[in-house]
Amino acid sequence: MNLVELAERIRALRIDQRLTLEEVASRTGLTRSWLSKVENFRVTPSLPALAEIARALGVTTSKLVEGLDEKPALTIVRSDERKIVERDQSSENTAVYHSLAYRRKSRSMDPFIITLPPGVARKEAMAHVGEEFLLVESGNVDFEYDGEVFHLGTGDSLYFDASIPHRLINSYEAEALVLCVFQSPQA
Repeated sequence: MNLVELAERIRALRIDQRLTLEEVASRTGLTRSWLSKVENFRVTPSLPALAEIARALGVTTSKLVEGLDEKPALTIVRSDERKIVERDQSSENTAVYHSLAYRRKSRSMDPFIITLPPGVARKEAMAHVGEEFLLVESGNVDFEYDGEVFHLGTGDSLYFDASIPHRLINSYEAEALVLCVFQSPQA
């Protein structure tokens, strides 16, 4: 199942109904913080939690996951058709994630181009399930991994266990573009 698409559907349904995270939290008994992590695909909801979220949003669980397991042999996303995915809603992190494979609903990898403006970093390193690959397409970034910081320039890449806290930091004067591929064993 495409977990990124599921997270986007949950968020879109909530926003379409003009519901806040707090309102959905009160309807489900789940916390606002946890629901935010679900919407930003940092946490995968259990089936009972997914059923509660669906109920709170006025849809069936089957409707919420409908089509998420479709797997066409080939999908193309043209450069002008990239879809922006909101991954981190903090005001400090203005990184933009452009989904490169959103048309394939069921996939084992989630590739993104991340645009990191100068001075951008998530407040704290975070971990998630799976593995990740990064390739700096342009600019310079620092990569914090388990408390250690590595400098990466154009053309540098790395592959890592994403269950270790990590984050990208652009403390330089120019924007950076980073290809990021998430792989999750749950996908």
